[in-house]
Amino acid sequence: MRSRSQTSTPEVPSPRFRPLPPAGAAARDEQEEGPVGDPQPGHHGPVDGWGGAGGAAPRLASAAPTAPTAFLPAELANYERNVNRAIHKYNAYRKAASVIARYPSEIRSGAEAKKLDGVGAKIAEKIDEFLSTGKLRKLEKIRQDDTSASINLLTRVTGIGPAAARKFVEEGIKTLEDLRKNEHKLTHHQRIGLKYFEDFEKRIPREEMLQMQEIVLKEVKNLDPKYIATVCGSFRRGAESSGDMDVLLTHPTFTSESSKQSKLLHRVVEQLEKVHFVTDVLSKGDTKFMGVCQLPNKEDGTAYPHRRIDIRFIPKDQYYCGVLYFTGSDIFNKNMRTHALEMGFTINEYTIRPLGVTGVAGEALPVECEKDIFDYIQWKYREPKDRSE
Repeated sequence: MRSRSQTSTPEVPSPRFRPLPPAGAAARDEQEEGPVGDPQPGHHGPVDGWGGAGGAAPRLASAAPTAPTAFLPAELANYERNVNRAIHKYNAYRKAASVIARYPSEIRSGAEAKKLDGVGAKIAEKIDEFLSTGKLRKLEKIRQDDTSASINLLTRVTGIGPAAARKFVEEGIKTLEDLRKNEHKLTHHQRIGLKYFEDFEKRIPREEMLQMQEIVLKEVKNLDPKYIATVCGSFRRGAESSGDMDVLLTHPTFTSESSKQSKLLHRVVEQLEKVHFVTDVLSKGDTKFMGVCQLPNKEDGTAYPHRRIDIRFIPKDQYYCGVLYFTGSDIFNKNMRTHALEMGFTINEYTIRPLGVTGVAGEALPVECEKDIFDYIQWKYREPKDRSE
């Protein structure tokens, strides 16, 4: 199949009304997971985008609304994930937050919201309550509960998942100041998360993301023009801001059949450290780097905030399945997976494979670009900017 180049996508207009952010929290990237089990602390990538189990719990995208009428599903979702560990409720609120964020006009009633895919009767009732009273009783109760508030606060520190946050609270560690007084109890990842807490809470404007992308792609190509790198996540879908930077990397010499090529990833990380773009290392394995980056100072000498960056090193023959998957959105990925199953294929972040009559998946099909995957399942190709479902 004919290969198509992976080009950057134009910006798309932001929706008029978005869910309000969790109390006291800066909005994170719209993320693409429906986890089962304990989240991987500090991870912000779309781990359950194809509908499978496992993965990290995201912070939902949110921003201050442009009108007084808005719904608060993001905060409810965080509560269900972090405190109740009710993953199904968390996913329901998360989906509602997503569809409401893209609604083109002000929602005036629960009945109107209920017409949207992903908003059920109970969420519609909460919308009516909020629209009529300006608050939600459930949220008021949550905010008044010290344990819930503390767990939600601590999970905003990258590296601290719900289980670790609950353990800290049980030990009497309930605030950021408490964490600073007990740094000896923190992992390296958690200490870095605490150090840059205020920076990581800030959204990354698209203009800044474009500068970060330029540095990464330039340094990668300077090392070896054979490298291929793509910045994924909501940035690739044209989002006006992002929560972190998620880079996918490959090289022709690294395939699913070859031995480990960790030096190819480490060379890139070392180069980004050499030019002072990567400032801290959270973890560095054979195929994934998690760290912190920062743009050079502005012309007036003002420093840019530190930002989270992940670089995943993917086999060349699996690269475009990975690009599709990590671009998201999660709902788009799940819809695509459902259609693929109907057409007799199974898709994940690594491969697309045909299903036999017994339902057993066959050998992975060759993929040279994202469009190949769409073609196999006879689905019209959609540019990244059109995948924010």
